[in-house]
Formats: sequence, structure tokens, C-alpha cells
Amino acid sequence: MSPEIIISCNHLTVAYEDKLALEDVTFDIHRNEFWGILGPNGSGKTTLLKSMLGLVAPVSGSIRVLGVAPANLGPLRDKIGYVPQHSQVDFNFPLQVREMVLLGRCRKMGLGKRAKKEDYEAVDKALERVEMSAFARRQIGRLSGGERQRALIARALALEPEIMLLDEPTAALDVGVTEGFYEWLNHMHSQLHMTLVLVSHDVGVVSQFVSAIACLNKTLVAHGRPAEVLNQESLEQMYGCEVMLFQHGRVPHMVVPSPAHQHEHQHH
Repeated sequence: MSPEIIISCNHLTVAYEDKLALEDVTFDIHRNEFWGILGPNGSGKTTLLKSMLGLVAPVSGSIRVLGVAPANLGPLRDKIGYVPQHSQVDFNFPLQVREMVLLGRCRKMGLGKRAKKEDYEAVDKALERVEMSAFARRQIGRLSGGERQRALIARALALEPEIMLLDEPTAALDVGVTEGFYEWLNHMHSQLHMTLVLVSHDVGVVSQFVSAIACLNKTLVAHGRPAEVLNQESLEQMYGCEVMLFQHGRVPHMVVPSPAHQHEHQHH
């Protein structure tokens, strides 16, 4: 029996104010896979995530999540956990970690309803899963970058979802912390048996850990297993210029020429 398709894009085309953000994107994500959606800034990665969440509608083609159009998910929406970009969260707000994670249950609890025993149990289980139980009473402002990211993941896990969508989870992390974070995420995925979809521009690092990737540049440049997909041709199509890919230890790095610097070294 073939694995169940949990997210399906079929000739998906999305536009903002008559400007194409995604064009003719077709691929399937199966249950329990770990996908990396890769591409440069403005390539449509976040638009694809918003399409999965039902926040933007296709102009043509279709997208199905858990078998239905995202706009019609209804109660099934609780099966999707979403971790926004770090910059969209105010960490100066005086909240403890456990309180922030409880906010992730609000949709399940209902507006204005008090948390029940099962809600607190889900919160504590989520904190345990991200190895943050010891931080439950800590103010969110006193967390390191990596701890903040894990707390955001716990907030999404509090819904007990089947799918987890993460938007640039390492954007606020130091380069040295990034690889360890992806390694941890990969370990968490293997423990939880859920579908993870990760949006990132960290091509080299991400490709070590995910089971499949989609390379975007408004259209789908390539998709499949990282070793088969990440080659000179697909990278050049994705970045629209010549890209040098070289191995440095375990992590492939890319050199992408930019207008500002003829050869700007980017650790991806």
C-alpha cells in the first residue's frame, strides 16, 4: 500500500495584486515525511506555506491538505501546527513559557474558555517533546534564540497536530547554532511520526536532514530526494545565476554572486 498523500499541489498558481507569486506548482507530500521548501527570497516559499494554511487562495490549479481545500478545513485545521517566523512574535511580552505554549491550545479550547486538565496535559507533553520542561516557568524574554524556537514549536505541538509547518525557523539563530537545531528537529521528527514541512534558504544544511525537498523560484525548479535534486542545474535555475557548490566538511556551501559583491560568500 502506498503512503497516504497528506498535502497535494496540482498546477497551483497564486497571485498577489495580479503579480504571480507561484506558477504551476505540482508535487505531493506523503504522511510522516520531512520536507524542505527551498529557494531565494521572493521565490514564493512563504506563499506556498500560506496556501497550505488557507490564507491565500489559488487563481488556478488546486491545493489539498488532508484531502480538502485549505479554506474548507473547518475542525481539521486543528491538525495543522504552524510555527511563524521568529520576528512575528513579541518576546518582550511578560509571559512564562508554559503560558505561551497554552496559547497554542486556544483554538481547541474555544474563545474565552478556561483551560481544562487535558489542555495543561497537552502543554506539558509538548514541552517535554521539545526538551523544555525545565523552562516551563521561565519568562519568554529570558530564553536564548534556540530555546525560543523550541518554545514556538511547543506552542504548535500543543494542538497535537498531524502536520507541522515551520517558516524559516533558524532566521534568528547564529550560524553556529543552526546545524545543531536542524539535527535536533530531525531527531524530534523521527520520534513524533508527523509530517514536517520546513521553509528555508539554508540549502546545504537542510539537505542533510530532510527526506525530500522542493526547490522554488516562483515555479517548481525541482523536487525529490536531496541527493537527486541538488545539482548545478537546479541551483542555477533556483537562483537565476551561476552558483558554485563546494563541500566543506559535512555541509555543502554555496557561493552566489550578488550585484553588491561579485562573489558574496553565503553559508547555505
